Amino acid sequence: MMTFAMTGPRRGVAALLLAGVALLPGLPGRAGEARALLIGASEYVNLDKGAWLNGPRNDVDLVRSYLTANPVLSFAPANIHVLADGLEGAEPATLKAIRDRMAALAAVSGPGDFVYLHFSGHGTQAPALDPASELDGLDELFLPVDIGPWNDTVGTVENGLVDDEIGRMIDAIRATGADVWVVFDSCHSGTATRAAPTGGDDVRERKLLPAALGIPEAAMARAEVTVPADPRDRPAAPVEAQAPAGGEPGRLVAFFAAQTNETTPEKNMPRGQPGRRPQGVFTYTLFETMAERPGITYRQLAQEVLRKYAVLNLARSTPLFEGDLDQPVFGAGGAGRVLQWVAERRNAGLSVPAGTLHGLTPGTELALLASPADPDEAALATYRVESATTFRAEALPEGTAPEVPPGAVLRKISAGIDFSLTVALPPEGSAPAQALQAAMAEMMREPAVAARISFVPAGAEEADLRLAVIPDSPRPDAIWILPATGLVDPAHYADTPSIGTGGRSAEELSALMADSFATIAKALNLLKVGAATASASLPVEAALVTGRFDPQAEEVVADSRIPVAGAEVPRMVPDDVIGVRLTNSGTDPVDFNLLYVGSDYAITFMGNGRLQPGSTLDDDYVLVTDDSFGRDRLIVILSPAAPQSDVEDLSFLEQNPLEISRDAGAQEGIRGLLDEAGFGQTTRGAVSLSSRKKKADPVPVFLQFEIDTIPSGG
Repeated sequence: MMTFAMTGPRRGVAALLLAGVALLPGLPGRAGEARALLIGASEYVNLDKGAWLNGPRNDVDLVRSYLTANPVLSFAPANIHVLADGLEGAEPATLKAIRDRMAALAAVSGPGDFVYLHFSGHGTQAPALDPASELDGLDELFLPVDIGPWNDTVGTVENGLVDDEIGRMIDAIRATGADVWVVFDSCHSGTATRAAPTGGDDVRERKLLPAALGIPEAAMARAEVTVPADPRDRPAAPVEAQAPAGGEPGRLVAFFAAQTNETTPEKNMPRGQPGRRPQGVFTYTLFETMAERPGITYRQLAQEVLRKYAVLNLARSTPLFEGDLDQPVFGAGGAGRVLQWVAERRNAGLSVPAGTLHGLTPGTELALLASPADPDEAALATYRVESATTFRAEALPEGTAPEVPPGAVLRKISAGIDFSLTVALPPEGSAPAQALQAAMAEMMREPAVAARISFVPAGAEEADLRLAVIPDSPRPDAIWILPATGLVDPAHYADTPSIGTGGRSAEELSALMADSFATIAKALNLLKVGAATASASLPVEAALVTGRFDPQAEEVVADSRIPVAGAEVPRMVPDDVIGVRLTNSGTDPVDFNLLYVGSDYAITFMGNGRLQPGSTLDDDYVLVTDDSFGRDRLIVILSPAAPQSDVEDLSFLEQNPLEISRDAGAQEGIRGLLDEAGFGQTTRGAVSLSSRKKKADPVPVFLQFEIDTIPSGG
């Protein structure tokens, strides 16, 4: 269940101030200590350097910096222990060091304490030491930097950290009464192959195949157990949130970058900004979301991470979230989005203690206000961000610099939305790449297309899509359209868009490419608009509901409808149904529009209507078919209804799917913003972020539900 009318206390905001949220005095904070152990394994001394990673040390450096300035629960530097190679003063993340530090945490923790654990590095799978403990017969391993080879005598990998042992170490900390949040930015298996270059070695998968550790294929085959299961079931979490025996254990929340049969990438982050460096995509996205919206619940945090993955095409993996997700992050609640920061004089401009992690990038517009409580209209001047690092931004005034009174703040007053599409080209030299060059020249003759598409070289880091020529694919003469990562699983070629070049003129190929880009852009831009309005709130509760359709009876099976937890990505098979439950607990009517965005970029208008105060909508809208499979999204758009107005109708956004193998005026309000997200002339838009106006504009709320559709056989 997701509730989009957030309230609650916050504490310790220091220089960070909330726009539109009153802090509640006199409420007690968390008793006890905040402790952290940050583990980053990058350089594996016993493995070939080709298996080394670049990002784990940067992950723990980022997390350490965030925790010490965390506005919700501040961690004293002395209580943050780092195990990482390549960081000054840090001890390498060996197996012994991890065990010793985890034992030390259990020795000093107690009731009321909060313990944060972070694991960044390689993962893999190996035959289970205790086959009875693993349904699939395999252990998940986190690999310390001193990982050794497979030892056939004892049937294990030397110095591997097995999921069962990690669980026991966490249970020892929880047994003291301390609450634990653990984040794993590693993966365990998968077959994803990079097919499009993305700038040297900037994208790496945090997986190590068992063969790299010398685990015999025969041993893996003997260990693997085929478990008859419902294809809708996902693999269980390697470390599950179960209470240890005895006493009053602390609570456990566990976040995993990927499920046990998936991989997760690291790449240069933040995308498109100076000073970027290799980071785990999951780690960076997680802490970027917390920096923008501290004090949210774990479930809301999980939902926003999934949304960012979709909007930026960051990864194919599906993060997994375990535990009591409805408690506030770090155990201390708050509300809203951080939009303003105390301004500090710096040379000719102003400096704020927030940066790219908080959504401030060069060009971001800020309003200078004498007091944090002032409305936008009381702005003394407008500033623009000149430069930004991860945790700090410098801004210059537009025009003459005014006097800056003590206690003044800089407020972010709008979020820009880039509706253009950046496409990375395949390397030159192949016949399909040459055909594409000729088609591009034709495409750029059209002003509307030229204004909306930016082609960049194959090695460019920033791209919404990547084009590839894959000689060993089923279509070696085709241009393959890949996500931003450039990764494609050979098992999914049939679901990956491609355009054949053989026997086509430049004009024909240009028309097909432009049509494909237009279809993709409209679907991606719809998600971008939703991300920009994510901080808006309406008193509407929403839940996805799944059920089963009986084709013979032509009706939904009785008692088959089950609400889905907000952070869960359900797996659906043909003849499953997807419904929505909406309840308007407010005092004003709210309009709803339902749009289904398929993995094939189709946008289907499912219906709309008006929710009167106190009313509930509970109906089924989507029947899963076998037409296509992949990651689909149900978008619920809620907008305040004006008196005596027609119901908001967004059916104009509907579009046909992108063919997998291709062989053949501005308006006002939410309609206008969404219309711009199509493939027209406008390339940028903006939505207001601030509620501190004389009269706040109604802001729509986008609820985004992720769904995986799969064949009945799994």
